[in-house]
Amino acid sequence: MIEVLVVSRNNEAQDICSYELASVDDRPLPTFSAGAHIDVHLPGGLIRQYSLCNHPEERHRYLIGVLKDPASRGGSLAMHEQIHPGTRLPISEPRNLFPLVHEARRSLLFAGGIGITPILCMAERLAHSGADFELHYCARSRDRAAFVERLQHSPFAHRVFLHFDQEPDTALDAAKVLATPQSDVHLYVCGPGGFMQHVLDTAKKQGWHEQCLHREYFAAVPVDTGADGSFSIKVASSGQVFEVPADKSVVQVLQDQGIEIAISCEQGICGTCLTRVLEGVPEHRDLFLTEDEQACNDQFTPCCSRSKTPLLVLDI
Repeated sequence: MIEVLVVSRNNEAQDICSYELASVDDRPLPTFSAGAHIDVHLPGGLIRQYSLCNHPEERHRYLIGVLKDPASRGGSLAMHEQIHPGTRLPISEPRNLFPLVHEARRSLLFAGGIGITPILCMAERLAHSGADFELHYCARSRDRAAFVERLQHSPFAHRVFLHFDQEPDTALDAAKVLATPQSDVHLYVCGPGGFMQHVLDTAKKQGWHEQCLHREYFAAVPVDTGADGSFSIKVASSGQVFEVPADKSVVQVLQDQGIEIAISCEQGICGTCLTRVLEGVPEHRDLFLTEDEQACNDQFTPCCSRSKTPLLVLDI
Protein backbone atom coordinates (compact mmCIF):
# COMPACT_ATOMS: atom_id res chain seq x y z
CA MET A 1 0.00 0.00 0.00
CA ILE A 2 1.21 3.50 -0.86
CA GLU A 3 0.09 6.65 0.92
CA VAL A 4 -0.35 9.59 -1.42
CA LEU A 5 -1.33 13.22 -1.07
CA VAL A 6 -3.89 14.89 -3.30
CA VAL A 7 -1.80 17.75 -4.71
CA SER A 8 -4.46 19.28 -6.92
CA ARG A 9 -8.00 18.78 -8.19
CA ASN A 10 -9.22 20.27 -11.46
CA ASN A 11 -12.52 20.38 -13.30
CA GLU A 12 -11.84 18.76 -16.67
CA ALA A 13 -15.41 18.67 -18.01
CA GLN A 14 -18.98 18.65 -16.74
CA ASP A 15 -19.03 16.19 -13.79
CA ILE A 16 -15.42 15.09 -14.44
CA CYS A 17 -12.57 16.01 -12.10
CA SER A 18 -8.91 15.08 -12.30
CA TYR A 19 -6.84 14.42 -9.20
CA GLU A 20 -3.06 14.73 -9.08
CA LEU A 21 -1.54 12.36 -6.52
CA ALA A 22 2.02 12.45 -5.18
CA SER A 23 3.92 10.44 -2.60
CA VAL A 24 3.66 11.88 0.91
CA ASP A 25 7.44 11.49 1.40
CA ASP A 26 8.42 12.90 -2.02
CA ARG A 27 9.83 9.57 -3.15
CA PRO A 28 9.32 8.52 -6.79
CA LEU A 29 6.12 6.55 -7.28
CA PRO A 30 6.26 3.01 -8.73
CA THR A 31 6.55 2.82 -12.50
CA PHE A 32 3.50 2.07 -14.59
CA SER A 33 2.70 1.26 -18.19
CA ALA A 34 0.01 2.71 -20.46
CA GLY A 35 -3.41 1.26 -19.63
CA ALA A 36 -2.61 0.70 -15.95
CA HIS A 37 -4.92 1.53 -13.04
CA ILE A 38 -4.65 1.91 -9.28
CA ASP A 39 -6.97 0.88 -6.46
CA VAL A 40 -7.96 3.92 -4.41
CA HIS A 41 -9.03 3.21 -0.82
CA LEU A 42 -11.72 5.73 0.05
CA PRO A 43 -13.22 6.82 3.38
CA GLY A 44 -15.77 4.30 4.63
CA GLY A 45 -13.90 1.28 3.28
CA LEU A 46 -14.76 1.65 -0.42
CA ILE A 47 -12.13 0.53 -2.94
CA ARG A 48 -12.38 1.78 -6.50
CA GLN A 49 -10.20 1.40 -9.57
CA TYR A 50 -9.12 4.44 -11.59
CA SER A 51 -6.98 4.46 -14.72
CA LEU A 52 -3.78 6.49 -14.76
CA CYS A 53 -3.88 9.17 -17.44
CA ASN A 54 -0.57 10.98 -17.12
CA HIS A 55 2.50 10.19 -19.21
CA PRO A 56 3.86 6.77 -18.19
CA GLU A 57 7.39 8.17 -17.98
CA GLU A 58 6.40 10.31 -14.99
CA ARG A 59 7.36 9.11 -11.51
CA HIS A 60 6.62 12.23 -9.45
CA ARG A 61 2.84 11.94 -9.74
CA TYR A 62 -0.19 9.92 -10.77
CA LEU A 63 -3.14 11.56 -12.50
CA ILE A 64 -6.64 10.07 -12.45
CA GLY A 65 -9.95 11.29 -13.84
CA VAL A 66 -13.25 10.61 -12.07
CA LEU A 67 -16.77 10.97 -13.46
CA LYS A 68 -19.49 11.88 -10.96
CA ASP A 69 -21.89 9.12 -11.95
CA PRO A 70 -25.54 9.32 -10.79
CA ALA A 71 -25.59 5.50 -10.83
CA SER A 72 -22.47 5.35 -8.66
CA ARG A 73 -22.20 2.69 -5.96
CA GLY A 74 -20.60 5.37 -3.82
CA GLY A 75 -17.06 5.64 -5.14
CA SER A 76 -17.36 8.55 -7.56
CA LEU A 77 -19.61 10.48 -5.18
CA ALA A 78 -17.06 10.03 -2.39
CA MET A 79 -14.28 11.26 -4.67
CA HIS A 80 -16.20 14.36 -5.76
CA GLU A 81 -17.65 15.26 -2.38
CA GLN A 82 -14.91 14.26 0.08
CA ILE A 83 -11.55 14.28 -1.70
CA HIS A 84 -9.81 17.65 -1.99
CA PRO A 85 -6.23 18.98 -2.16
CA GLY A 86 -4.44 18.02 1.04
CA THR A 87 -6.34 14.75 1.49
CA ARG A 88 -4.21 11.67 2.10
CA LEU A 89 -5.26 8.42 0.46
CA PRO A 90 -3.97 4.85 0.51
CA ILE A 91 -3.58 3.41 -2.99
CA SER A 92 -2.28 0.19 -4.49
CA GLU A 93 0.68 -0.08 -6.81
CA PRO A 94 -0.35 0.20 -10.48
CA ARG A 95 -1.63 -2.91 -12.24
CA ASN A 96 -2.19 -3.28 -15.96
CA LEU A 97 -5.03 -5.42 -17.31
CA PHE A 98 -5.30 -3.35 -20.50
CA PRO A 99 -1.76 -3.23 -21.92
CA LEU A 100 -0.60 -2.10 -25.33
CA VAL A 101 0.76 -4.65 -27.79
CA HIS A 102 4.04 -2.92 -28.58
CA GLU A 103 4.77 -5.16 -31.58
CA ALA A 104 1.70 -3.80 -33.41
CA ARG A 105 2.42 -1.90 -36.61
CA ARG A 106 -0.55 0.40 -36.00
CA SER A 107 -3.00 1.03 -33.13
CA LEU A 108 -6.56 2.37 -33.28
CA LEU A 109 -7.72 3.94 -30.00
CA PHE A 110 -11.42 4.51 -29.22
CA ALA A 111 -12.61 6.36 -26.12
CA GLY A 112 -16.12 7.19 -24.99
CA GLY A 113 -16.67 9.73 -22.21
CA ILE A 114 -14.56 9.01 -19.12
CA GLY A 115 -13.03 6.09 -21.05
CA ILE A 116 -10.51 8.63 -22.33
CA THR A 117 -8.37 8.13 -19.20
CA PRO A 118 -6.48 4.93 -20.13
CA ILE A 119 -6.67 5.76 -23.84
CA LEU A 120 -4.98 9.13 -23.28
CA CYS A 121 -2.09 7.44 -21.50
CA MET A 122 -1.80 4.99 -24.40
CA ALA A 123 -1.66 7.85 -26.89
CA GLU A 124 1.12 9.49 -24.86
CA ARG A 125 3.13 6.27 -24.88
CA LEU A 126 2.61 5.56 -28.59
CA ALA A 127 3.53 9.13 -29.54
CA HIS A 128 6.62 9.01 -27.30
CA SER A 129 7.82 5.84 -29.04
CA GLY A 130 7.07 7.13 -32.54
CA ALA A 131 4.40 4.49 -33.20
CA ASP A 132 1.63 4.80 -35.78
CA PHE A 133 -1.82 5.33 -34.24
CA GLU A 134 -4.99 7.39 -34.28
CA LEU A 135 -7.38 8.26 -31.47
CA HIS A 136 -11.15 8.64 -31.80
CA TYR A 137 -12.79 10.33 -28.80
CA CYS A 138 -16.60 10.31 -28.54
CA ALA A 139 -18.73 12.27 -26.08
CA ARG A 140 -22.22 13.72 -25.88
CA SER A 141 -20.93 17.28 -26.19
CA ARG A 142 -17.75 19.32 -25.90
CA ASP A 143 -18.51 20.34 -22.33
CA ARG A 144 -18.69 16.67 -21.33
CA ALA A 145 -15.39 15.72 -22.97
CA ALA A 146 -12.43 15.68 -20.59
CA PHE A 147 -8.83 16.59 -21.49
CA VAL A 148 -9.79 18.03 -24.89
CA GLU A 149 -7.44 20.99 -24.50
CA ARG A 150 -4.59 18.65 -23.59
CA LEU A 151 -5.32 16.55 -26.68
CA GLN A 152 -5.54 19.54 -28.99
CA HIS A 153 -2.23 20.95 -27.75
CA SER A 154 -0.40 17.63 -27.72
CA PRO A 155 2.36 16.71 -30.19
CA PHE A 156 -0.03 14.09 -31.60
CA ALA A 157 -3.02 16.43 -32.07
CA HIS A 158 -3.13 15.60 -35.80
CA ARG A 159 -3.87 11.98 -34.85
CA VAL A 160 -6.88 12.89 -32.67
CA PHE A 161 -10.45 12.88 -34.01
CA LEU A 162 -13.25 14.29 -31.83
CA HIS A 163 -16.84 13.09 -32.23
CA PHE A 164 -19.75 14.76 -30.40
CA ASP A 165 -23.39 13.66 -30.43
CA GLN A 166 -24.51 17.29 -30.46
CA GLU A 167 -22.41 17.97 -33.56
CA PRO A 168 -23.71 15.51 -36.21
CA ASP A 169 -21.03 16.53 -38.71
CA THR A 170 -18.43 14.99 -36.40
CA ALA A 171 -20.16 11.59 -36.05
CA LEU A 172 -17.90 8.54 -35.85
CA ASP A 173 -18.15 6.23 -38.87
CA ALA A 174 -16.82 3.13 -37.13
CA ALA A 175 -17.32 0.90 -40.18
CA LYS A 176 -15.13 3.20 -42.28
CA VAL A 177 -12.39 3.48 -39.66
CA LEU A 178 -12.37 -0.30 -39.16
CA ALA A 179 -12.77 -1.26 -42.81
CA THR A 180 -9.35 -2.87 -43.32
CA PRO A 181 -8.45 -5.29 -40.51
CA GLN A 182 -4.90 -6.61 -40.51
CA SER A 183 -3.13 -8.98 -38.13
CA ASP A 184 -0.59 -6.33 -37.10
CA VAL A 185 -3.20 -3.61 -36.40
CA HIS A 186 -4.72 -3.59 -32.91
CA LEU A 187 -7.86 -1.90 -31.56
CA TYR A 188 -8.31 -0.57 -28.02
CA VAL A 189 -11.65 0.66 -26.67
CA CYS A 190 -12.86 1.99 -23.33
CA GLY A 191 -16.05 3.77 -22.34
CA PRO A 192 -19.75 3.14 -21.71
CA GLY A 193 -20.93 -0.40 -22.42
CA GLY A 194 -23.13 0.50 -25.40
CA PHE A 195 -20.35 2.50 -27.05
CA MET A 196 -17.85 -0.29 -26.57
CA GLN A 197 -20.25 -2.91 -27.91
CA HIS A 198 -20.87 -0.81 -31.02
CA VAL A 199 -17.14 -0.51 -31.74
CA LEU A 200 -16.44 -4.19 -31.06
CA ASP A 201 -19.47 -5.47 -33.00
CA THR A 202 -18.51 -3.28 -35.95
CA ALA A 203 -14.96 -4.59 -35.85
CA LYS A 204 -16.13 -8.21 -35.82
CA LYS A 205 -18.50 -7.60 -38.75
CA GLN A 206 -15.55 -6.17 -40.66
CA GLY A 207 -13.55 -9.35 -40.02
CA TRP A 208 -11.31 -8.32 -37.12
CA HIS A 209 -9.87 -11.23 -35.15
CA GLU A 210 -10.44 -11.44 -31.39
CA GLN A 211 -6.71 -11.32 -30.60
CA CYS A 212 -6.53 -7.84 -32.14
CA LEU A 213 -9.40 -6.47 -30.01
CA HIS A 214 -8.66 -5.07 -26.56
CA ARG A 215 -11.17 -3.56 -24.16
CA GLU A 216 -11.56 -2.27 -20.62
CA TYR A 217 -14.94 -1.89 -18.95
CA PHE A 218 -15.69 0.53 -16.12
CA ALA A 219 -18.98 -1.02 -15.02
CA ALA A 220 -20.77 -4.31 -15.43
CA VAL A 221 -24.01 -4.60 -17.37
CA PRO A 222 -26.93 -5.35 -15.01
CA VAL A 223 -27.76 -9.07 -14.96
CA ASP A 224 -31.21 -10.53 -14.31
CA THR A 225 -30.70 -12.74 -11.25
CA GLY A 226 -34.35 -13.69 -10.85
CA ALA A 227 -33.80 -17.21 -12.18
CA ASP A 228 -30.66 -17.90 -10.15
CA GLY A 229 -30.60 -21.17 -8.25
CA SER A 230 -28.26 -22.76 -5.77
CA PHE A 231 -25.22 -24.90 -6.52
CA SER A 232 -22.25 -26.31 -4.62
CA ILE A 233 -18.55 -25.55 -4.65
CA LYS A 234 -15.75 -27.83 -3.53
CA VAL A 235 -12.44 -26.55 -2.21
CA ALA A 236 -9.90 -28.85 -3.88
CA SER A 237 -7.20 -28.41 -1.25
CA SER A 238 -9.38 -29.50 1.68
CA GLY A 239 -12.29 -31.39 0.14
CA GLN A 240 -14.81 -29.09 1.86
CA VAL A 241 -18.11 -28.64 0.04
CA PHE A 242 -20.31 -25.55 0.51
CA GLU A 243 -23.68 -24.63 -0.91
CA VAL A 244 -23.99 -21.30 -2.75
CA PRO A 245 -27.59 -20.05 -2.36
CA ALA A 246 -29.27 -17.94 -5.01
CA ASP A 247 -28.79 -14.71 -3.06
CA LYS A 248 -25.05 -15.06 -2.38
CA SER A 249 -21.92 -15.06 -4.51
CA VAL A 250 -19.19 -17.69 -4.34
CA VAL A 251 -16.87 -15.12 -2.76
CA GLN A 252 -19.43 -14.33 -0.04
CA VAL A 253 -19.91 -18.03 0.78
CA LEU A 254 -16.15 -18.58 1.00
CA GLN A 255 -15.74 -15.50 3.21
CA ASP A 256 -18.46 -16.84 5.53
CA GLN A 257 -16.32 -19.96 5.92
CA GLY A 258 -13.17 -17.97 6.67
CA ILE A 259 -11.66 -18.52 3.22
CA GLU A 260 -10.44 -15.24 1.76
CA ILE A 261 -10.09 -14.57 -1.96
CA ALA A 262 -8.57 -11.31 -3.16
CA ILE A 263 -11.34 -9.07 -4.53
CA SER A 264 -11.58 -5.51 -5.74
CA CYS A 265 -14.34 -4.46 -8.15
CA GLU A 266 -16.85 -7.23 -7.21
CA GLN A 267 -18.38 -6.86 -10.70
CA GLY A 268 -16.25 -9.21 -12.79
CA ILE A 269 -14.32 -6.38 -14.40
CA CYS A 270 -10.86 -6.29 -12.84
CA GLY A 271 -9.92 -9.99 -12.71
CA THR A 272 -8.51 -9.76 -9.18
CA CYS A 273 -10.52 -12.76 -7.95
CA LEU A 274 -9.90 -14.98 -11.00
CA THR A 275 -9.90 -18.61 -9.83
CA ARG A 276 -9.11 -21.88 -11.61
CA VAL A 277 -11.96 -24.36 -12.08
CA LEU A 278 -10.94 -28.04 -11.96
CA GLU A 279 -14.37 -29.61 -12.52
CA GLY A 280 -17.79 -28.33 -13.53
CA VAL A 281 -18.94 -25.64 -15.94
CA PRO A 282 -19.08 -22.01 -14.79
CA GLU A 283 -21.79 -19.58 -15.84
CA HIS A 284 -19.63 -16.63 -16.81
CA ARG A 285 -20.95 -13.19 -15.92
CA ASP A 286 -17.68 -11.28 -16.05
CA LEU A 287 -16.35 -8.72 -18.51
CA PHE A 288 -12.73 -9.62 -17.86
CA LEU A 289 -12.22 -12.89 -19.73
CA THR A 290 -12.42 -12.96 -23.51
CA GLU A 291 -15.06 -15.12 -25.20
CA ASP A 292 -12.39 -17.69 -26.05
CA GLU A 293 -11.13 -17.77 -22.46
CA GLN A 294 -14.67 -18.19 -21.14
CA ALA A 295 -15.26 -21.06 -23.57
CA CYS A 296 -12.39 -23.00 -21.99
CA ASN A 297 -14.34 -23.08 -18.67
CA ASP A 298 -11.13 -23.60 -16.69
CA GLN A 299 -11.32 -20.34 -14.72
CA PHE A 300 -13.99 -17.91 -13.55
CA THR A 301 -14.63 -14.82 -11.44
CA PRO A 302 -16.26 -15.95 -8.16
CA CYS A 303 -17.34 -12.41 -7.28
CA CYS A 304 -20.19 -12.55 -9.81
CA SER A 305 -20.14 -15.72 -11.93
CA ARG A 306 -22.11 -18.83 -11.01
CA SER A 307 -22.38 -22.45 -12.16
CA LYS A 308 -24.22 -24.31 -14.91
CA THR A 309 -23.51 -27.63 -13.19
CA PRO A 310 -24.51 -28.76 -9.66
CA LEU A 311 -20.87 -28.69 -8.49
CA LEU A 312 -17.79 -26.58 -9.22
CA VAL A 313 -14.42 -27.79 -7.95
CA LEU A 314 -12.16 -24.81 -7.33
CA ASP A 315 -8.36 -24.80 -7.26
CA ILE A 316 -8.07 -23.19 -3.85
